[in-house]
Amino acid sequence: MLYHIFNYLDEKYDLAGAGLFQYISFRAGMAAVISLLITIAFGKSIIRLLQRRQVGEQIRELGLQGQQEKAGTPTMGGIMIILGIVVPTLLFARLDNIYVQLLLISTVWMGLIGFADDYIKVFKKNKEGLRGRFKIIGQVGLGLIVGCTLYFSDKVVVREFDRDSTAQEILEDDHPPYHDVKSTKTTIPFVKDNEADYAVLNPFDDKYTWVIYVLVVIFIITAVSNGANITDGIDGLAAGTTAIIALTLGILAYVSGRVDFTRYLNIMYIPNTGELLVFSTALVGASVGFLWYNSYPAQVFMGDTGSLSLGGIIAVLALVVRKELLIPLLCGIFLVENLSVIMQVAWFKYTKKRYGEGRRIFLMSPLHHHYQKKGIPEPKIVTRFWIVGILLAILTLATLKIR
Repeated sequence: MLYHIFNYLDEKYDLAGAGLFQYISFRAGMAAVISLLITIAFGKSIIRLLQRRQVGEQIRELGLQGQQEKAGTPTMGGIMIILGIVVPTLLFARLDNIYVQLLLISTVWMGLIGFADDYIKVFKKNKEGLRGRFKIIGQVGLGLIVGCTLYFSDKVVVREFDRDSTAQEILEDDHPPYHDVKSTKTTIPFVKDNEADYAVLNPFDDKYTWVIYVLVVIFIITAVSNGANITDGIDGLAAGTTAIIALTLGILAYVSGRVDFTRYLNIMYIPNTGELLVFSTALVGASVGFLWYNSYPAQVFMGDTGSLSLGGIIAVLALVVRKELLIPLLCGIFLVENLSVIMQVAWFKYTKKRYGEGRRIFLMSPLHHHYQKKGIPEPKIVTRFWIVGILLAILTLATLKIR
């Protein structure tokens, strides 16, 4: 919003300083600062409101050290995160950008699904929350919106340049040698010619490629949002991990939207994705601001309101910049947490059927509870997971050059 206002003032009245809003880097920095301030400043009031409403977490007895001390801690703190993302994005991002619009829709959409789940748990006293099928319907609905938009919208293109043209020539030429193409191309990491098209998965006529693509989008959104939800089990883990992932995706979005970087790195140039750096820094600011109250010992939990929306946002961000195949690496923490649950349940059922007694791979799943059972203090587990997350983020960025 402020971009459009100051752009008008700069063109109409040549207002001093208004030109700053033309720079994505300036607006991204401001979005991060404002997001952080909003989350911290309003966080205390939101926590008090949740306490007055008796929106406390119901803790199941799992035999974990310090577990019962968390009973009654306010949940639904994801409202703080969503507020910290949406407000700075509305203020500093270009609202006519199709990708920004998609991310705002995704944030609110998944936030509402999570809110409904938390509401049923807290106010209806139903520990199961929103039924699984309704969550899936919500995730599939978002997948349909995102997938169809990315496939059919004329604003979603990949820009291809003539091989002989240089980045300098492209930037200086009023009519650079390029053409915009609609495609379902994505990036394959660690491969020299690092592009592949989902069309190769279609054994039928090309007109059905959109079905394959939308199904892939639905799967990714569902998997990552559930992974983030499972990871949100101890203080600060989900928020800190999200901040690391969001910053990495912001960098990938920025370089993908710059001609000079894409030519140097030999990656896809996706016009207008650079604007997503503003959204990404708002997400980083909101996640770090939430840690102000969510770090051990937590004063508030994000609940499904926060975890489902964060997972959905990360999935859509990766899809938009066509780096979704990097999700297993970048979101390795989410993946391992998810796999630990799947492996534990599958092995328990298999051994119970085979031997008459269920056996376990881990002391408890998800994985962070396994380490709690081993007696490792909660803050140390979180810090070590963050370190692993940072290493995975560095490896993800390294895929831009390592092929």
